[in-house]
Order: sequence, then C-alpha cells, then structure tokens
Amino acid sequence: MIYAIMPLIIATIISVFFVYRIDKKIPTIPVLGAIIVTAFGGLTLLFDNKIFFYMKPTIVNLIFAVILLYGEIILKKPLLKNLFEGSIKMTDEGWNILNRRWLYFFIFLALLNEIIWRTQSEEFWVQFKVFGLIPITVIFTIMQVSLIQKYRVDQ
Repeated sequence: MIYAIMPLIIATIISVFFVYRIDKKIPTIPVLGAIIVTAFGGLTLLFDNKIFFYMKPTIVNLIFAVILLYGEIILKKPLLKNLFEGSIKMTDEGWNILNRRWLYFFIFLALLNEIIWRTQSEEFWVQFKVFGLIPITVIFTIMQVSLIQKYRVDQ
C-alpha cells in the first residue's frame, strides 16, 4: 500500500487541477478531498506508518458526523437542508430525520472502518474500502428515498 500512496496523491492533485481547468473555478469538495488525501498520505509516507491512511476514513466520517451534530445542537438546524434544499424540498421534520440518519451513518462507517483495519489484513481493508464503502453508501442513500418521498413538499 505504501507504494500506491504517492501515485494516489499525485493523481488526486492532477484531477483537481483538471476540474479547475474545465469549470474555471476552485471545486470545494474535490479540493477538500485532495487536502485530506495529501495530508494523510503525506503522514503515512513521512512516518512510514500505514496507520494514518487506515484511519483516514474514520476521521473523515467522524468530521462529517460532528458537523451534522453541530448543526443540530448548536445551530438548531439540519445542515443537510442547506446543502440540498435547492434539489430536495421537504418539511423541517423530514430534514431533521434525514440529518440524524446521516449523522448515525457516518458514525457507523467510522466504527466499521476501525473494526476492519484493526482486525483484518491490509488486503481485506483495501478491498473493503474500494468495494465495500461505496456500495454500503449507495444502498443507504437509496434507503432514504422513502423518507424523502414521505416528507416531500410539492411546490
């Protein structure tokens, strides 16, 4: 895995550059992703310790969970509403439920990543990260469609 990190960092930075060249603006999400990949990949290479890269999904998912929790507890509003309100119209109750579900889902993913990297082989963890996390997230997202339909506000 150590040998794959530097090409991953370079490919990530190049892809952000190409998105910028095409869109003529700095893309927030890809830039954040590039910063995270570069930071954790750099720490992994600097200290020659894979633990930083193993923990990246855990930390990223916990950051997302904390952001959603901050919105819910401190700001008293579901932050997902701000993110998706232009494309999804729901009642406040629906947004609160959706926000809480994603908060719990991010915590679940963080815990799952910790369990996998601490108890399984590196090869298994890589396979899980590549072929497990995306399908789990897609399935979870599809499962939210009924909630969105139930609380949808027609205009």
